[in-house]
Amino acid sequence: MATLEQIIRGAAVKGILPDGLVTVSDVRWIGAVAIDVIYKDAGGRLGNELLYRDREPTLEIVETGRPWSFDGDGALFRLLSEANRIRLAYLFDPLLAVHTSLVEPLPHQITAVYSDMLSRQPLRFLLADDPGAGKTIMTGLLIKELVARGDLQRCLIVCPGNLAEQWQDELDRRFHLPFEIMTNDALESARTGNWFSETPLAICRLDKHSRNEEVQAKLRQTDWDLIVCDEAHKLSA
Repeated sequence: MATLEQIIRGAAVKGILPDGLVTVSDVRWIGAVAIDVIYKDAGGRLGNELLYRDREPTLEIVETGRPWSFDGDGALFRLLSEANRIRLAYLFDPLLAVHTSLVEPLPHQITAVYSDMLSRQPLRFLLADDPGAGKTIMTGLLIKELVARGDLQRCLIVCPGNLAEQWQDELDRRFHLPFEIMTNDALESARTGNWFSETPLAICRLDKHSRNEEVQAKLRQTDWDLIVCDEAHKLSA
């Protein structure tokens, strides 16, 4: 809190403008209850304001000094700059997911992910290669690339029950993506009552979805950036 008497020429005052400090250029008293203040804002623009006594609780005199200094935490600055560098890495490395994963993709896999799938957003894509052609690797590359670009925070993979652990292992071992498998215990112990909303990277068994209306109801309450349906020929409308 600052009184009107403290607002003098040259003072830095907070509270006159809602978005920053002003420097007082001149003050003219109007009786004993108000002052007419001429000030400069941070951009050097002149302005004036009529201040009454009832404004005193919102005013604050700020000690002026350097707009920046070099006494910050160097470790935190390095952490921030490294995080920003990683966030923008895809701009300088067109195959970022390939170079940060434990995979050696084949040419057709790179073409599918980087030429066809990534260039189509929003994406509806049917990947129908032959068995053993590496559809899981292509999916992992797509997910990893979207995460690196900041386009994916929540992903759901729906697959036959016998393939859930295989999906989890492949995505964790090759791409360092920590997917969690939906289980009955996980559904019952969810803090919010909805396991889907608490789990950003989820793997769900197809039979559990198709036969449990309660699970379907909880799933409809959530939004996903990407949904992957494995063995899509086994799905029904």
